[in-house]
Parts: sequence; C-alpha cells; structure tokens
Amino acid sequence: MTVTGPDFIALQVRDLERAASFYEEQLGLDRAEVSPPHAVVFATTPVAFAVREPLPGVDLDAGRPGLGVALWLHADDAQTLHDKLAEAGVPIVAPPFDGPFGRTFTFTDPDGYAVTVHDKQ
Repeated sequence: MTVTGPDFIALQVRDLERAASFYEEQLGLDRAEVSPPHAVVFATTPVAFAVREPLPGVDLDAGRPGLGVALWLHADDAQTLHDKLAEAGVPIVAPPFDGPFGRTFTFTDPDGYAVTVHDKQ
C-alpha cells in the first residue's frame, strides 16, 4: 500500500455560502457539478478543493483556523490577483515577492485561513 499524495483539500468554514462566494468571486474558482451535503466543491486540478461546514467538535473561534498548515494555490498571474484582492479589501499578510515559485503573496480568507498564491508552474 502506497500513499500517492494529496487528493482532496477542504477548509471548514463558519458560513458556507459566504466562503463559497468568496472563492468564486475573488479567486475565480468554478463550482464542481456535484458537491456532497454541507460542502461546496470547486473544479480545481490536480487536487479537488472545497469549503465545508465544520465537523462536530470543531471550534473555528478557538484560534486562527489552519494554524500550522500551508495552503498554496496556483494562479496564472499572482500579481494581478493580488491587486484585485487588495482593492477588494481582502487582508494581505505577505505582500508580493519574487521567489522560487514565481510571484508569490499570502492573503487571509473570510474565516482567517492564510492562503499563499504563486504563479510558477
């Protein structure tokens, strides 16, 4: 038995529709045709990405959600996305810089998850 790598990533969120709308409107993600109950799955590749209602016992107000987990998303143009998010008032926690993964920056989503975006394939 061998693990082949990440296959699905989901963030637990306080308000499912608000989070789904954020990722659609601000990042341009498209909803997948089918999502399980209590979740919205996006048509991302190579790994599916979703937002979902919290599982029982999860308290998103107990600290910063996702602390210790690094979530990176690829974009065609990180600088343009950064500019759009900054203009929309989305908190930017690491401004754009050029590094080994191309233009890179980090923002926080409505639930406080830190998401890093880069544009090098």
